[in-house]
Amino acid sequence: MSTQRIAIVGPGLLGGSIALALRGRPGFSTALWARRPEAVEELKAIAIAGYAATSLARVVRDADLIVLCTPIETMPALAREIVDAARPEAIVTDVGSVKAPVVAALGAIFRGRQRFVGSHPMAGSEQTGLRAARADLFRGAVCLVTPEAETDPAATATVGAFWETLGCSVRQLSPAAHDEAVALISHFPHLLAATLVNVVAGTSADAFAVCGPGFRDTTRVSGGAPDLWAGILAANAPAIHRALDATIAKLQEIGNILARDPTDPAIHAFLTQAKTHRDALRSPPSAHV
Repeated sequence: MSTQRIAIVGPGLLGGSIALALRGRPGFSTALWARRPEAVEELKAIAIAGYAATSLARVVRDADLIVLCTPIETMPALAREIVDAARPEAIVTDVGSVKAPVVAALGAIFRGRQRFVGSHPMAGSEQTGLRAARADLFRGAVCLVTPEAETDPAATATVGAFWETLGCSVRQLSPAAHDEAVALISHFPHLLAATLVNVVAGTSADAFAVCGPGFRDTTRVSGGAPDLWAGILAANAPAIHRALDATIAKLQEIGNILARDPTDPAIHAFLTQAKTHRDALRSPPSAHV
């Protein structure tokens, strides 16, 4: 059986979890790039990958598949280094949570050299960094693969198969459709959770002392790294703004009903509809490639 050589660029939560999921797995070898020498020493100390270095060229030069696991704003500069160092037959993917600008930028850099396919595993945590990485992070998660019309089908299949190996259910979306969907189910909810925390802090901070698990669950994602999330919100701002407008309109509608008649059956219908949709999320996603 041939060995698939995986280069992981960035040893944070996602990159570290990929390395842990592949550690000791037959048929795979891994190399990890980290920017700081101290991070490389930590990687070596825990033996998370077969090879770790601060030299990006050395990490990617023999790779079959290169996975960019850094903040999306750093990816183009790294891609420009990779394009001259990696083998022409290598396939490159990423884990960025915004796809249209990433696919456009990286697709242009790699076009005619390596084959690039965007991807986004819907897995993560409000915690960040290697210490938060888990070997089972991707098990049962959806991974959205976002090829363009000109993307090589064989490369798309390889990227999808890779995520399935880690336990993901793979679905395909266009980059634009991805950004609209993820704005609604990930990016805007993060903004909404942060808003809720700041409203309480600005209105009655003493309320934090008596909050229960419902408030903690609702606002958990607001504990994510501000630097990371500021970049995500900026990159997907138009789609997030549309989600914001839709939410404001819905809140205004419900607010008008409460002001007019708090016993209006429309309130019960609104809550029932939400419960029905939320309960349906308990069913695991079916795979679709």
